Amino acid sequence: MQIEPVDATDARAVLRGLRGAVLGAGPAIALGGAGVKPGAGPGPGAGAGPDSSLDPGANAGGGPGSRAPVPGDAPAGTAVVVTTSGSTGYPKSVVLSRSALTSSALATADRIGSGAWLLALPPGYIAGVQVLVRSLIAGREPAILAGSFSAHAFAAAAAAMASSEGGRRVPTYTSLVPAQLQTILADPDPAPTRALAGFAAVLVGGQALAPALAERAAAAGVSFVRTYGSSETAGGCVYDGVPLEGTRIRVVDGEVQLSGPTLADGYLDDPERTAAAFVRDADGARWYRTGDTGEFDDGCLRVTGRLDDVIVSGGVNVALSRVAHVVRALPGFDDAVVVPVPDERWGQASVVVSAGLAAHRPDALDIVRAAVEGAIGKVARPCGVVPVDGIPLLPSGKPDRTALRALAADRALGR
Repeated sequence: MQIEPVDATDARAVLRGLRGAVLGAGPAIALGGAGVKPGAGPGPGAGAGPDSSLDPGANAGGGPGSRAPVPGDAPAGTAVVVTTSGSTGYPKSVVLSRSALTSSALATADRIGSGAWLLALPPGYIAGVQVLVRSLIAGREPAILAGSFSAHAFAAAAAAMASSEGGRRVPTYTSLVPAQLQTILADPDPAPTRALAGFAAVLVGGQALAPALAERAAAAGVSFVRTYGSSETAGGCVYDGVPLEGTRIRVVDGEVQLSGPTLADGYLDDPERTAAAFVRDADGARWYRTGDTGEFDDGCLRVTGRLDDVIVSGGVNVALSRVAHVVRALPGFDDAVVVPVPDERWGQASVVVSAGLAAHRPDALDIVRAAVEGAIGKVARPCGVVPVDGIPLLPSGKPDRTALRALAADRALGR
């Protein structure tokens, strides 16, 4: 079927495309392509503010750009083709049907309620797309943050959203990545945090929510929901560890796999990757292989790491996600990412990259190594701590692991 390229940095253009693709008889739309500039927001036409696009960080390739490439064909029923962020590998074009997007939006409404949504994320990524789709399904016009994201821009958008309701008490919702949540809570002006606490629910996803940040949000009265999912599942399909209506979870050989009505059709013009990522069981049900490791007990999912984040150090397997969990629990290290580096003696080792204040201490490495050794063992101790002003992020809000690995390797080599 026909695919129409849409400017993925322009929230109003994406909304128009989705209105036709999801609700009407319009063509499927393609989002993705060239990179966008750091610090951009939902884009031209985003309310009364200046023309720009939200981008919580630098783009390492694969992020939405001004125009998406238009391949020759897409399956019948396709609504959107979304390009993944490519945080660790080559970007993929995910094919999402009207049915998948609608099922996801309805399941979200069933879990947290329906109302008015504020878009504060890039509209070219699945989390931003779903804010717009939920608004369309609810029959409401979404509020769109104008200009670059900041705590005060968010507060202003929330205030404008409330005034547009003319005094009616309508539940409000938004979706953020942890970096945005931290920006709001860290602002010395209490107004942005008060605005955030006024939302009926704040979906937080894109990466794991650090315990210290979660505690801070809870203490501020923010009703946040941890979401888990990906472009391949039409966004979050597991909320606070519990699958949404219709979603099924299984763990096969340690890998989390998801099934249900929100699954993507696959990757556009890429049958090999589609076959590797989407499998069928004996009953014919399709399952998406997430590549995440986890446990599913008593109806609750706990993601423990990535299949590809295990390094072999001195002949011993070390899960970097487990190291990161220990490090982020330390005071002043909550904003930290652990990445692998080559090591002449051990083969591989790990480095902590942190924007926390504690990372600048002269004894930072000693603190980290002692904590990791006590929790996991000596073999898991990181070999370095790299202090940074801010964690490099992709436009999706996820850590830019390619940039982080390069940064860690440069520091390890003394460059």
